[in-house]
Amino acid sequence: MQVITRFAPSPTGYLHIGGARTALFNWLWARKNKGKFILRIEDTDKERSTPEMTQAILEAMDWLGLDYDQGPFFQSQRTELYQKYIDKLLELGAAYYCECTPEEVEQMRKEARAKGLKPKYNGRCRDKNLGPGSGRVVRLKAPLEGETCFVDLLKGNIAINNQELDDFILRRSDGTPTYNLAVVVDDLTMNVNYVIRGDDHLNNTPKQILIYQALGASLPQFVHVPMILGPDKKKLSKRHGALSVMVYKEMGFLPQALLNYLARLGWAWGDQEIFSRDELIEKFSLQGLSKSASVFDLEKLSWLNGQYIKNTPVKELIPLVKEFLKGYQVEDSYLAKIIPLYQPRAKTLKEMAEQMEFFFKDAKELEYDPKAVQKFLTPEIKQHLSQIKNRLAKLDNFEQKALEDLFASYLEEHQIKFKLIAQPLRVAITGRTFSPGLFETMEVLGKERVLARLERAKKL
Repeated sequence: MQVITRFAPSPTGYLHIGGARTALFNWLWARKNKGKFILRIEDTDKERSTPEMTQAILEAMDWLGLDYDQGPFFQSQRTELYQKYIDKLLELGAAYYCECTPEEVEQMRKEARAKGLKPKYNGRCRDKNLGPGSGRVVRLKAPLEGETCFVDLLKGNIAINNQELDDFILRRSDGTPTYNLAVVVDDLTMNVNYVIRGDDHLNNTPKQILIYQALGASLPQFVHVPMILGPDKKKLSKRHGALSVMVYKEMGFLPQALLNYLARLGWAWGDQEIFSRDELIEKFSLQGLSKSASVFDLEKLSWLNGQYIKNTPVKELIPLVKEFLKGYQVEDSYLAKIIPLYQPRAKTLKEMAEQMEFFFKDAKELEYDPKAVQKFLTPEIKQHLSQIKNRLAKLDNFEQKALEDLFASYLEEHQIKFKLIAQPLRVAITGRTFSPGLFETMEVLGKERVLARLERAKKL
């Protein structure tokens, strides 16, 4: 049987880390088994669902490279289908009309609580044989005894006492279908046979199983993945990094690094940390999923992103870095020389772009750190820089080796250590006390820029 999975976000907000991981696990399982991956937008919450959020989810899926074989389907466009299934349940005697008002149902719950019982609807209309009418809802006729059992492929056998459940609503008084009914009808009609989702949905599963059983339909395989926690072991929130996926793009993370990190956040293959997309598909298994909650670690994600930056071909990084170089018109050929200087150490594209800005400024526009100028560009040092500038001006070959030889000769001649002039020289040509290797930086800047900056530094 072909494996069919689905991801079904609600467009009441952006696609966040938890949702993206759920999408990834479904995508990987479908790809691993050469099955189908379906995208479904659960937009039945008319008050909170917006087209903007839907578009944002689609953009995030696209950026992550989680392509889908069918969809996006929209629940808001499938109301007729849901009504058909609700009517079928009524015909089968598996559902009934209820005229109890919300206030009456609340009173039933209060009375049950007072007796120490489960607060739920008490089935008052269950055997009244009511027909449709104003303000009436349709409820599922849930079993009163026994257990609802299922096998979760991660958590094992799960059994819920049916007395814990009630005759829950399938169709609201305004005629709209409820979440649990719509989900079952969608999964049934789309032939979804693996439901992989967060374990915050676990309490919905027995209700959905009762609907499957009432329809005489076979169940999908269920996998409920533990939640992602923050470093303090509490539910992941914005302060931990539970941000929109696209915020990570704005922060300068590569999609393949984020996918790799999300895969490892609740799944493992030995001690391996770094996986290509093809490796993830090949090695992914439901048995490899963790039964305990995972902890989100921005530092680890940053480290992983740094590894991807280091190993991504320069030509692929050029357009990505350019997105962060707003306001600068940079030649690709020049950028291709600068990027390798930062690849070994940059954690994000944004950090890389910010640190290389001095490469693109004219000498007169270069911003100098005032404290660094005061500390390093002393009158004595400026004399050395002036002499070095004169020697550099006569240099025909401005490559790293030639620069190293020139400085070695100068240091020997003046009987001084390189550390005496290294930081002053760095401040003079970059405006700051940190940069990639000095000679590599000078070679990439080129003779003209270096001389212009040394001239300006003399006047500071």
